[in-house]
This record gives sequence, structure tokens and C-alpha cells, in this order.
Amino acid sequence: MNVKGLKVSEKTGASELVESMRNVGFQATELGKAVEVVREMKRAKATVFLTFTSNMVSSGLRELFAQLCEENFVDAIITSIGSVEEDLMKTRAPFQLGSFNADDVELHKKGINRIGNIFVPNARYEWLENFLQPFFAKELKKQEKTGKLLSPREIIRDLGCRVKDKNSFVFQAAKNNIPVFCPAPTDGAFGLQVYFFKQDHPEFGIDVTADMNALAQLVFNSKKTGGIVLGGGFAKHHLIGANILRGGLDYAVYVTTATQYDGSLSGARVNEAVSWGKINAKAKAVTVEGDATIVFPLLIAGVKG
Repeated sequence: MNVKGLKVSEKTGASELVESMRNVGFQATELGKAVEVVREMKRAKATVFLTFTSNMVSSGLRELFAQLCEENFVDAIITSIGSVEEDLMKTRAPFQLGSFNADDVELHKKGINRIGNIFVPNARYEWLENFLQPFFAKELKKQEKTGKLLSPREIIRDLGCRVKDKNSFVFQAAKNNIPVFCPAPTDGAFGLQVYFFKQDHPEFGIDVTADMNALAQLVFNSKKTGGIVLGGGFAKHHLIGANILRGGLDYAVYVTTATQYDGSLSGARVNEAVSWGKINAKAKAVTVEGDATIVFPLLIAGVKG
């Protein structure tokens, strides 16, 4: 296959652009390969897992995640609790665009928290506290009624049933029976609110192991499994680690900006996972190196084109 240049006009659509990028070379070609891998996992009716880090929800990718849940494009999500809390906060009010070069000392004085070039005012977290504390009280009553601690998946589903925002991935996941797995629910502002609630209700708890069987059964009972992995961290590893049980993922697309040379899981490419049995040796798999806020919308546009 030869390198082929591309031309762009005012009539060029996103899916057409992505299709023509396949023969450009470098990461454009890897993106083209990723489109084919996702298309193939969908054609094979593989169980599709989507994993992402919380900064993806800080950005406008949140609404795309919600859309994919609404369309049942994905079958399960694995993410951090930061994704859930930020999704909830956005049901109340949007985050703000700022600058990577903002004066962080001044931002701190103004009660504004910076995530790259996205600003999150303290007022969003104040609202979150007012929302979560009565929610935990209801979850405690449910815990007492069932006689067992709730799992992160159950709690996130209950949260999704409490909000009515079509642009919320938590809402759309609950509405469409898509499980959201989160093995680290005590992180972030959510975890801090759990801590505060437990000061008066020490009997309240979250069983972080309770979802392991549900995830394992989903993996075991799937004819084929596919992963779309945005970023790294434990969300990525929770997916690929679970798939060791069945000989690895059959399809995998990684999108990352991390380096592999420090041995990090976030930077590990798909071929490294083969050595662990986390991705099958015969799997269709590709790593695209790039910012997910650019790569992922283009990937989905290419798949839908």
C-alpha cells in the first residue's frame, strides 16, 4: 500500500476525511486502522467496553459518551468516580473554557479549579455536596433494607436514575441498562463526601469487590469482547485485567498520550498487553497516539460514516 495524499474542500465531511487519512501515514494511518477495528468488533457483535479517565468528562466528550450509551453503541463502561461526579455537576451548570496559561494563584483566590484549559468553579462542588448528602441517606436506607453494602455499579445506577439530563452519560447508562464499573469509588470529591457522611453514619459503606462477579460474568458470557480505551489508569487495567479470564480481548483500540518508556500501564501499547494475555495474540488491536478530545470524535465519525 502506497502513501497517498489527501485534499480537503468545504464539502469534506468528518467520516470522509477520516477515511482518506488511512493512507497518509503516521498517526493518521493508525486512526484509520482503529476505525476498522471498531467496525469489526461491532460487526462481530462483540461486547464493547468503553473506558475513560475523568478528564474526558471534564471536556465535551461527556456528551458523546452519553450519545453512545443512548444508542447502545457500548455495552459497559469502566471509569473513575471523578467521571461520575463531574458528569453530575454538569447536570447543574457547565464548566468554563479558560487557558492553559492562566495565573493559577489568581484562580485559587477566585475559587476556580483548573483542569488544563477548563475551569471548574468551587460552586460546582458546593452543589455536589448538597446533592450527594441526601442521596447517601437514601442509599443507607436501601443498605439497611437489603442487609448488605451496595456496590459502586448499583450506586452509580441510582445516581443516574436521580438526574434527568439527556447529555449525562450516567443518566443514559442507567436508562439503557449499561453498567458503569468503578473499582475506586473513594477517590475525588465523591469519596470526600462519603467520608463526611460516614462521620454521622459509620455503618454506611461501599462494597468495592461486589462488582467483580458481574464484570467477570459479562466477560465470560461474551462470545467476543472489544475494548475502546481512552487514556490509562485503573479503568484501562480493570478492563484488560478482567479479560485475562477468557484469553484476552478479541479487539482493542487504545488512545493515549502517555509514553511507554517509563513502564507505566497508561503508556503501555496493545502489544505489551499480549504478553500478559490481556489482549489475545490473534486480536485486532491498534494504539493511536493522540489527544482523545481530537481522536475519539474522529474515530466515531469514521465508524458511523
